Amino acid sequence: MISFGFILSFAACVRPVKTESNPAAHVAWSRNATIYEVNIRQFTPQGTFKAFEQELPRLQKMGVGILWLMPINPLGEKKRKGSLGSYYSVSDYLDVNPEYGTKSDFIDVVKKAHELGMKVIIDWVANHTSWDNRLISKHPEWYKKDSTGNIVPPVADWTDVAALDYSQPGLREYMADALLYWIKEADIDGYRCDVAGMLPISFWHETIPKLKEVKPIFMLAEDESPKMHDTGYFDATYSWELFHAMNSIALGKKPAIVIDSIYGAELKKYPGDAFRMRFTSNHDENSWNGTEFERMGEGARTFAVFCFTFPGIPLIYSGQESAMNRRLRFFDKDTIPWGNYPLESFYTTLTELKTKTNLLDAGDAGGKFIKVPTSNDQVVYAFLRRSPNNQLLVVLNMSNQPTTVQLKGSEFSGEYQEVFTSSRRTFGNNEKITLNAWAYQVYVK
Repeated sequence: MISFGFILSFAACVRPVKTESNPAAHVAWSRNATIYEVNIRQFTPQGTFKAFEQELPRLQKMGVGILWLMPINPLGEKKRKGSLGSYYSVSDYLDVNPEYGTKSDFIDVVKKAHELGMKVIIDWVANHTSWDNRLISKHPEWYKKDSTGNIVPPVADWTDVAALDYSQPGLREYMADALLYWIKEADIDGYRCDVAGMLPISFWHETIPKLKEVKPIFMLAEDESPKMHDTGYFDATYSWELFHAMNSIALGKKPAIVIDSIYGAELKKYPGDAFRMRFTSNHDENSWNGTEFERMGEGARTFAVFCFTFPGIPLIYSGQESAMNRRLRFFDKDTIPWGNYPLESFYTTLTELKTKTNLLDAGDAGGKFIKVPTSNDQVVYAFLRRSPNNQLLVVLNMSNQPTTVQLKGSEFSGEYQEVFTSSRRTFGNNEKITLNAWAYQVYVK
């Protein structure tokens, strides 16, 4: 964990909170925030808002800035998968899942999070509903249909949900009002928008400004298309390409240097101030493709360090601080095995590094990214994050073999303190460094 002295030494870098006059601008509090995805169903044995509320002080102490709650709404029973159904089969947009508690319980969670200095965004499933959502009987014209007039799912395998048709003006108005409802009713701070790219981009361009008229909010799109950042109304998008590359690097199928080409393409395709969400796990990856330990092995922590220090906004999924190496069942109750939180200190160190300085701010407000070439870029990835007064040096061995490499050049020279060990080191020009397998070293100058 970062020492108190280290935090004080960076006090001058802490950026004061400012108000946003541009409705398309990022809210200031999102710049240096870490997102934490909350799976209410699996978070506690009770699986309720009230039980989760007891965990808020721990998450605040860990440095979480934005709580993303998976869908809070009631779930459909018709054509349900498993015993509890998909989190993303919504039967009522204006109520909460009774299995989680009451609407008042949810509002209490938001209030408590705000008291602790955290923001709350909720998962919003605008693309489809459950088959027993009352909209199906009240407004069947709002749903997509096949050639015989039957309502269809958005994807063949998604048999438990029905696809909505956004060519219908009435649906657009209804959904915009539903989104406004939770901002006004519960004072939430934004949304994570499920399969956002499956809706017409025009809906988001029409709707998000209306939401931001009520209060400054943060919007995360489950999508990777640069168009989601058009006009700046979506703050962040998923960086799946980089995520899949990390999995391949961990398996030895791709060299570490592939990151350069991916990031270079990002710089060309995305606006300079676009937030790209970096992650090693989330609810989909954990349940369907494996835990970070299944996919990345002993390199899981190495890639977590990368996600926090590389340009972007980082995500932690429920249970990652407990080194959870288990796929959570998607349609049934499956409580997270918390244990003694073996990685809590690890993630706290990373969140403190992000929140106490502006070096790792998301978008163009963060420290400048400078790649540090090495004598073996196939396995070692090194870079600087630099602001006018401070500098961060990150050196990552993205392989299962120990190695000694030379850091080329002089950009990184100087005296540093390593954030995980507090050890001090002076780097000279063309410095050599020895790294254990999957070693991660983060130095502050």
